[in-house]
Amino acid sequence: MDNREKIMLESLELFSKSGYDNVGIQEICDNSSITKPTLYHYFGSKSGLLEEIMLENHKKLRNAIISSAEYSGDLPLAVNKTVRSYFNFAKNNPGFYRIMLCSFCAPVNSDLYRVSHKLMLNQYEIIEKLFKSAAADHGNMKNKHTSLAVTFIGHINTYISMWLNNFRELDEDLVFSASHQFMHGIYS
Repeated sequence: MDNREKIMLESLELFSKSGYDNVGIQEICDNSSITKPTLYHYFGSKSGLLEEIMLENHKKLRNAIISSAEYSGDLPLAVNKTVRSYFNFAKNNPGFYRIMLCSFCAPVNSDLYRVSHKLMLNQYEIIEKLFKSAAADHGNMKNKHTSLAVTFIGHINTYISMWLNNFRELDEDLVFSASHQFMHGIYS
């Protein structure tokens, strides 16, 4: 593992445990066994480091959900696959997912919000596309793709938040239950 990867991994761990604003450059350097000039060489600043962490990890999340959220005539299947993709991604990337969830409520003028805002919107666009495509077969969904995307992602993130805080397990039973629950909301 090179210094860049090491810095990103250590920083992600620190940010997820203590919060981005509570971690200083020196703490990152100490935990990564590097000097400040090394960190600045790779990332330019703490904000630049956060941006690289968010971009790299969001790309993985995007790749995980983009194919599962593809509508091919079977909405319950697409919803189920998408819930599973989110849950699996969160289980494999808990530190990043915690930071991402924090970014949803970060102050608008903060580094965390600035860096993650476009990434969050990208997720909504992927899920909106699913519901917009499905509306052709499900008339009650017409022109509701934005609210459905917001509700669906919020539904998923609530379960993931519970898992991150040891209240619930992200297992196949929950994939089924969460998918089923959401689908009943659409059909009602």
